[in-house]
Amino acid sequence: MTRALFIVDVQNDFTEGGALAVAGGDAVAAGVSAYLAAHAGDYDVIVASRDWHDPDSDNGGHIALGGEPDFVDTWPVHCVAGTPGAEYDPLLQAGAVTHHVRKGQGVPAYSLFEGTADDGRTAAEILAEHGVTEADVTGIATDHCVRASALDAIAHGIHVRVLTDLVAGVAPEPSEAALAELAHAGAELAVSA
Repeated sequence: MTRALFIVDVQNDFTEGGALAVAGGDAVAAGVSAYLAAHAGDYDVIVASRDWHDPDSDNGGHIALGGEPDFVDTWPVHCVAGTPGAEYDPLLQAGAVTHHVRKGQGVPAYSLFEGTADDGRTAAEILAEHGVTEADVTGIATDHCVRASALDAIAHGIHVRVLTDLVAGVAPEPSEAALAELAHAGAELAVSA
């Protein structure tokens, strides 16, 4: 069995002080770093995703440039390519990451599977190339991109474990609903310790 670790969108714009800050985002960044320090060797593949939106564009209607965002389908400007907001949170030590995936380049994208690595390969291609059958999922936000990434992994036949102490959501109720949905879809909910 080949194992992967997903680190979903642990970026400045999604952690405290960012354009779409999630409470607990910095704690997730620090927690994932501590987990990597102890467990990076347990994984054959470590994939980190980042929103990487085109500047001066609504990115397929994802970013509300001309009006108020609805926080469902449209969002404030965030994670613009090449800006500090799009970079990894400084508390995330990304040295063990084997593959960096950028998503949302001109289009709405929530799942890590919607992104591509610098060489143009998709996350699905990278995982298939390595024969990944199991994935542990961490990151931000539980109720959006973590949820979408985990559901896509399940759809690709991967056994998913969501490390619930290494995720943070926008709000408690939708985050709990997302975890329940993932469990119903076959994901295991676990803690990293």
